[in-house]
Amino acid sequence: MMYQSFHDKFPTVAEAETKSVVFLQENEYGVPVDSYLFVELFCNDKKCDCRRVFLEVYSDPQKYPVAVICWGWEPVAFYRKWLGFTDKEILIELKGPALNSGSYQSPIAPALLKYASEILLKDKDYTDRIQRHYTMFKKKTPLKFH
Repeated sequence: MMYQSFHDKFPTVAEAETKSVVFLQENEYGVPVDSYLFVELFCNDKKCDCRRVFLEVYSDPQKYPVAVICWGWEPVAFYRKWLGFTDKEILIELKGPALNSGSYQSPIAPALLKYASEILLKDKDYTDRIQRHYTMFKKKTPLKFH
């Protein structure tokens, strides 16, 4: 499974709808003062319907992600059935929100995860937008044969 940026397929929509957050002062999440982009990546395997997003978080001066947060919007039971196993730790990461264990995480990644968990991913408009983007992305993903 490979993840690809929503921006690659829908640059105009992504330009208008990518979540941007600016922290102007110290905050209870521990996120440093800066602006952050939450760039959506989705699985580009047409046969996969994982219903998950990877949020690559970029700070303004960085040219690489400072955090990669994974989040699935379905219940844990969906991921258990989808994968066919019951390892609780893996299922918790699949459902998320969690820091993706296979990605580089900067020292501020836990603070960004806390902010995303407590604020961003509780915003129904934002989560609905992610799900709409997922649907758009999957419709435009060509069928792959292995």
